Amino acid sequence: MLSTQLTGLFQHIEGHEETVEDIARLLAQAAVSEGIIHIAAFGEMKAVLAAAIDGAEPLAAARAWKPDSLVTSTDRVFILAKKDEGDELAGRLSDAAIPFAMLCAESYNSDLPEVFLSLGIDKGIRTSETGGRPIVPHAMAALYVYHSIQLMIKEMLAE
Repeated sequence: MLSTQLTGLFQHIEGHEETVEDIARLLAQAAVSEGIIHIAAFGEMKAVLAAAIDGAEPLAAARAWKPDSLVTSTDRVFILAKKDEGDELAGRLSDAAIPFAMLCAESYNSDLPEVFLSLGIDKGIRTSETGGRPIVPHAMAALYVYHSIQLMIKEMLAE
């Protein structure tokens, strides 16, 4: 049952392929211009940060965003949040005219990022025949999106 539910979730994300590609394109700009891809992950979304920095194949030019990080015009920022945890940072980046992308696990909307993706995972997924919903796969979905972005960036940089 879990596999079926996760397959459905991943297919739903594939429906946002164009937005995922836009995120990859925006982040690749930093790698091409010798800037930094700052990853600002909140809560369980830090799983993406771990994959991007410490994974078997780290993301080119990626660094963990910290409150004291200096972000320049050649850099890009990728904010990952459950819902609105990244809003303060988004506001500051927008005010400074720093291009950034934002991914939210739950239903949410923001007009501040250049590219925004809300996955709409507001409820858990069924894992049993009784209809129980003990798993809320925010991090799994974010990792799926991240790995798609990572593959796209590698292809872009290879061209």
